[in-house]
Amino acid sequence: MADGSDAYAPSEIAHRVEALGVAKARAPVFQVCLLAGLAGAFISLGAVFFTVVVTGSELGFGPTRLIGGVSFSLGLVLVVVAGAELFTGNNLVAMAWASGKLRFVEVLRNWVVVYLGNVAGAVATVALVFLADTHSLSDGQVGVTAVSIGAAKCALPLMVAFSRGVLCNALVCLAVWLAMGSRTVTDKLLAVLFPVTAFVAAGFEHSIANWFFLPYALVLEASTGGTVLVREALLNLVVVTAGNIVGGTFLVAGVYGCAYLRDGAES
Repeated sequence: MADGSDAYAPSEIAHRVEALGVAKARAPVFQVCLLAGLAGAFISLGAVFFTVVVTGSELGFGPTRLIGGVSFSLGLVLVVVAGAELFTGNNLVAMAWASGKLRFVEVLRNWVVVYLGNVAGAVATVALVFLADTHSLSDGQVGVTAVSIGAAKCALPLMVAFSRGVLCNALVCLAVWLAMGSRTVTDKLLAVLFPVTAFVAAGFEHSIANWFFLPYALVLEASTGGTVLVREALLNLVVVTAGNIVGGTFLVAGVYGCAYLRDGAES
């Protein structure tokens, strides 16, 4: 028998995720709102870190994306270790619905409340980062990088944005899944690091991160008289959110739920 220092087995992770999903869906709304706001801010701080680190990098495309991904991992590390409610990770709550422990309306309510809280936290962080004049770092090059990130996201074809959203949240939910199998803070850090670094390096799309990247780019463009692509930004957010739901709910929660929580599955 494994001792208490070993990671949980996949079947044990499934039951832990299921139980946590029930707890999340039935937690007090005020608590969920507060923790969702924190998660939006945490992911935004990871986005700021990413933007600053990749600015002016002369390491080449691959290494620059690698260090950017490691930097962005800060956001999910804070969510997992410090404790917060993140919409993309909470797509795993669907496992408890699929196994009959939750009603669909409870899952949907959790997703809506958490998403709105995440958005509020991200937008508030945009305001603080702008007031902190972070965009002026490196003689204004950080601001240039931020605007270019936003412009690139707005220019994505909708099917590309959707597909990148699917792939992103498959990796994010796998990061949360691995963290749920961990017993120590160090284990959780390592569990989060590689999947998140991978999705950032590959250019996949995270809806809550985009609630920082896109408003921040729009604010910076507006302050310099540039073209504010509000319509394109909103389309990106809608499509990426849909992709995130598909990636997390079907590719991770659905697959592992079928493998470990259906009648007759290994327990």
